[in-house]
Amino acid sequence: MRQLTGRLGLRTRLIAAFLLVAAISAAATAALTYREARTAVLKQVQDTAVATLRDQVENLGMGSVPPDPEILQSQVMDIARRGKPHTWIVFAEYGTLSISSNGTRVPSTAVTDTLRDQVRGNPHGAFQRVTQNGRPMLVVAMPSVFTHGEIREASGLVFYGVMSLAAEESTVDAMVGAARDGALPALAVAVVPALLAARGVLRPVRDLRRAARRLGRGELDTRIEVHGTDELADLAHTFNESAVELERSVEELQRAEARARRFAADVSHELRTPLAGMLAVTEVLDEDAEHLDPDTAAAVRLVSTETGKLAVLVEDLMEISRFDARAAELNLDEVDVAEAVRATLQRRHWTDPARVSTYLEPGVRARLDPRRFDVVLANLVGNALRHGGAPVRVSARAEHRGDGAWLVTEVADSGPGIAAEVLPHIFDRFFKADAARTRSAGSGLGLAITLENVRLHGGTVRAANGPAGGAVFTVEMPLEAGGDGPPEAADELLLGAGE
Repeated sequence: MRQLTGRLGLRTRLIAAFLLVAAISAAATAALTYREARTAVLKQVQDTAVATLRDQVENLGMGSVPPDPEILQSQVMDIARRGKPHTWIVFAEYGTLSISSNGTRVPSTAVTDTLRDQVRGNPHGAFQRVTQNGRPMLVVAMPSVFTHGEIREASGLVFYGVMSLAAEESTVDAMVGAARDGALPALAVAVVPALLAARGVLRPVRDLRRAARRLGRGELDTRIEVHGTDELADLAHTFNESAVELERSVEELQRAEARARRFAADVSHELRTPLAGMLAVTEVLDEDAEHLDPDTAAAVRLVSTETGKLAVLVEDLMEISRFDARAAELNLDEVDVAEAVRATLQRRHWTDPARVSTYLEPGVRARLDPRRFDVVLANLVGNALRHGGAPVRVSARAEHRGDGAWLVTEVADSGPGIAAEVLPHIFDRFFKADAARTRSAGSGLGLAITLENVRLHGGTVRAANGPAGGAVFTVEMPLEAGGDGPPEAADELLLGAGE
């Protein structure tokens, strides 16, 4: 039942509920009509029949006891002719003597022993409704009594009037049929107010749904026009108030984020000039370190190393700031992918097959930004060497699918793989999977920059564990990259291990 109601729309359920209420009301009305009409009709018939038979029996007077059969037959026939409101069949019983108006001396099966017991103890008579041969019958029993003042004593002679109630039942059935026939058009007419009621309920619900969708698309100025003062109007008021608060909160967050980005960009820019001088000095000090005493030489090398890390961090901060400011651009060129991969590895001196092996499909040409592709590949391979384990396998191939032609680049290491709790956060900025590696050579921005560069090409990057162990990073970029990927590209990213 729950699945059925889940498939039916709210409009259908409202109309169905309205019609169900109307149908129940019509059925209840018909049932009450039937009961009251039947009771009223039968009561009138019963009262008339009892009063008529009583009058007829009393008009006979106190005849002789035991009664003369011929006289009794005449009396029975006379009562049958005067029966109201319908023709009667009259029976008279006195001991074993039985007389009937239709000529038979056998008592009717409509006269039950129960009725005989009732009239035996009631000088005022009794009646009973029975069914004989499928037809409803009314049987009235009236004793002939002797009167002594106010005392009425039964003589033992009892008259039974049997009357068909078929006409009354037909009348009641006709009334019920009329009520039923009237209910069907009423249900048809009820569809109109049901549609109006459903429309009145569903209109604000549809407005709320459209507004929620617009709000979900980022249109934070969305508001609902409020009509009336009912619960739906209260819901619209609540939605508008929530939208106002959400818009205010988002604006505050955007301003705070903009200030943070501007601060990072400004700091990075201001640090470049002094860092350039520091790097020049540390290079000179490194060259002369072997002439210094051991403690001074160790301090010099430490300063040189930390200055180099600081320079990398500043460069990465400036790069990520350009992405945040939407200032990053693609300088596309058609390149041979295999040559581009080999050039990246040679530039970093990752040419030892024992450390880095390649599986490059020959002849694959792609239109991409060579510098940014170099950064993507260098970050992934460097990350695999530092935090995964050699040998690292680099592969590149072209795939032609229903959604176009894609360059698929994979970097797999031989390390322990990626912890499950790490996967959702690795592309976060400054995230490090191992808290003990807070002093590692990485800036914590390498994979974040990789992600932004891939997205800029309209591609995706994901990470997982290989079937034989180790982390596997997969980059997919269109062979004909032309700018930023679709807005939903970020939702398709599967995050993995990183710096």
